[in-house]
Amino acid sequence: MINLDKNFFKLVMICAVGMILNVVGVIIAEKFNLPVYLDTIGTIFIAALGGYIPGISVGFFTNLIGASFDEDELFYGMVSVLLAVITAFLAKRGYYEKFPKILWTIPATILVTSFSGSLIEEMLSLSNSFNSWESLVKIWEHFLQHFSNELPDKSLAIMISFFALKFVPASIKESFNTVGKMQAPVSSEMRRAINTNNKFVSSLRDKMILTLMSITVVVVVFISFICYSIYRESAIEERKRIADGIISMVVNEINPKRVDEFLEKGYQAEGYKEVERELYKIRASNSDIQFLYVYKIMEDGCHVVFDLETATVEASEPGSIEEFDESFEELLPDLLAGRPIRPIINDDKYGYLLTIYKPVYNSVGQCVCYAGIDFSMDEINNYGRMFIAKVIALFSGAVIFIFALGLWFIENNIILPVKTMAYCARNFSYDSETARKKNIEHIKSLKIKTHDEIENLYAAFLKTTEDSTVSFENFRKAKIEVAVMDKLAHTDSLTGLKNKTAYVKRTAQFDTDIAEGKAAFAIIMIDVNYLKRVNDTYGHEYGNIYLINAGKLVCSVFGEENVYRVGGDEFVAVLDEENLSKSVELVETLRGMINKLQRDSKLEAWEKVSAAVGVAYYDELQDKTADDVFKRADADMYKNKLAMKAVRTT
Repeated sequence: MINLDKNFFKLVMICAVGMILNVVGVIIAEKFNLPVYLDTIGTIFIAALGGYIPGISVGFFTNLIGASFDEDELFYGMVSVLLAVITAFLAKRGYYEKFPKILWTIPATILVTSFSGSLIEEMLSLSNSFNSWESLVKIWEHFLQHFSNELPDKSLAIMISFFALKFVPASIKESFNTVGKMQAPVSSEMRRAINTNNKFVSSLRDKMILTLMSITVVVVVFISFICYSIYRESAIEERKRIADGIISMVVNEINPKRVDEFLEKGYQAEGYKEVERELYKIRASNSDIQFLYVYKIMEDGCHVVFDLETATVEASEPGSIEEFDESFEELLPDLLAGRPIRPIINDDKYGYLLTIYKPVYNSVGQCVCYAGIDFSMDEINNYGRMFIAKVIALFSGAVIFIFALGLWFIENNIILPVKTMAYCARNFSYDSETARKKNIEHIKSLKIKTHDEIENLYAAFLKTTEDSTVSFENFRKAKIEVAVMDKLAHTDSLTGLKNKTAYVKRTAQFDTDIAEGKAAFAIIMIDVNYLKRVNDTYGHEYGNIYLINAGKLVCSVFGEENVYRVGGDEFVAVLDEENLSKSVELVETLRGMINKLQRDSKLEAWEKVSAAVGVAYYDELQDKTADDVFKRADADMYKNKLAMKAVRTT
C-alpha cells in the first residue's frame, strides 16, 4: 500500500502543478492584456511530460473548477480533455522532442480543439434544425472562428511547453513512467519485447479495452435515454400544468350562456370580438402554445366557437364544423357526454401536437363547450434533443476521463504485470545453474505489488519457478548419478571396455530384430591365450596388463564401441550394419596382428598378445536367438584354439 500511496500522491501533485500553471497563464494573459488565453499551458505541459492520465486530469479538473465561475466551462470540458489526449499522443511519438516536429503539433492540436469546440457550441444552441445543412454551415463558421482564435493561443502555449520541457531533468521525466505502476520499472529491452509478438497478452488487452468501451458506451446511452425520457415526461407534465392554468383563464372569459349565440352569429354577436381579443392575449402570454380554440362537441363534429389564427394556419370561421381526428375516436363518448378527457398526443394535419381539452360548464353543471390548447411536440422534442446535447457535452469529458482512468488501471494492474511475467517465463533459460539463478533474480526484480489476485499470481509464479529450478537441479544431479551408475554397471573395471551386462543388453536388441525378421549381425569370439602363464610367471599385475593390451588390440580392429569383455580372458566383438560386410577382413586382420606380435622377440611376454578367434553370422535357418550365434562363434573359436595348439606341438 505504501507504493500505491506514493504513486497516488505523486499523481495528485503533478495534476496540482498543471492546474496552477493554467491559472497562472490566465492571470498573466489578463494582467498584460494579451490577445491570448494561456489557460491550457498546464494541460499541454503535463500531458507532454506525464502522459494521458496526468494531462486529462489537469484538463478535466481545470474546467470543473472553472465552472464555479462560469458554468459554460463545464460543457467545454471535453475540449480540454481532447487537448490532453492529442498532446500525450504526439509526445509519446517524439513530437515534443525536436523543434521541426513540434511545428506539426500546432495545426494538429488546433484542428482537434477547434472542431470539438465548434461542435459543442452548435450542440448548445437552440437551433431546431441541428441536423440540417444550416447547422453544418454554422459548425463550419464556428470552426473557422475558433481556429483563428486558437492559432495564436495554442501556438504560444505549445512553444512555451516545448522549451519548458528542455529544462526538466531526465530523471524526472523517467519517474513519470513509474506513476501508477504496481511493480518495479522494466528495462527498455523488456519494454520493447513485451509490446511485440505477444498475441496472448495483446488479445487480453484488446478484450479488456473492448469490454471497457462497451460498458462505457452502454452506460452513456442508458443514462442519456433515461435523462431524455425523464425530461420529455417532465416537459409534457409541465405543459399540462401550464395548459390547465391557461385554459382556466380561457374558461373564465367565456360566458356559457352565450356559447350558442356565438356559434350562430359569430363576429356579429355582441362582445364576440372582445372575448377573442382576450383569448389572443392569453395565447400570447406563453410562446409554447401552438393553437388555442373553443369547440362545441356534437355528433356531426367539432363546432367552432373560437379559433385563433396563427402565422401558418388560417382560423376557422365561427359556426363551421371540424371533423373528428382519428386519435379522438376512443374519447368521443366522453366528449359527447361532456366529461373531462386525458391529454392526447396526436400527429394529424396540423402537426405533431399535445392536445389538452377542458370542459366549460353552465350554471346547472352541463358542458356547453370545450376549451382546447395545442402544444407542438416537435418543439418539445427539439428541446429534448438540445437537453441531450447538453448532457452529452457535459459528461463527454467525464466519460473520456473515466475511460482513460479505467484503461490506465487495467494497463498498470493487469496487462503490464501479465506481460512481464509472460516475458520472464518465455525467456527462462535452463542452460546452466548461473543462467537459472539469473532468471530467478530477474523475476524477483519485477516486485509486482498490486495487492490483489495479480500479486498472488506473481507470488505463485515466483515460487513455482524457484521450486521447478530446484527440482530441475536435483533432477540434473540425479541424472548424472544415474548415468555414472549406468556406465559403471555396463563397464569392465579393468579394461574400461563394456562388460557382459552391456553385451546382454546389445544382444537383446538382436533377439527383437530376429523376432521381427530383420536381423543381420555377426559375433566374433576372442579367447586370450597364456593368461595363466603370465600370472604365474610375472604376477597378476602383469596378467592384468596382458588383458588390457588384449582389449586394446581387439578394439583397434573392431572399434571400442563394438567390443565387450564377457569373461576373465574372453572378449566379444559384435558387428552389424555397415561393419558386417567387412567382418571377414577384420577377423583376418586381427589374426594377422596376433601372429605378428608372436614373432616379435623384442616384446615382453605381457605385450605379445595371443588369442584364438572364432566368428559366426546370423543364419535365419538355424539361429533362433543371438545366443545361438554366440555358441557357434564360440565353437569356431575353439577350433581355432585347437589349431593353434597343434601348430605349437609340431
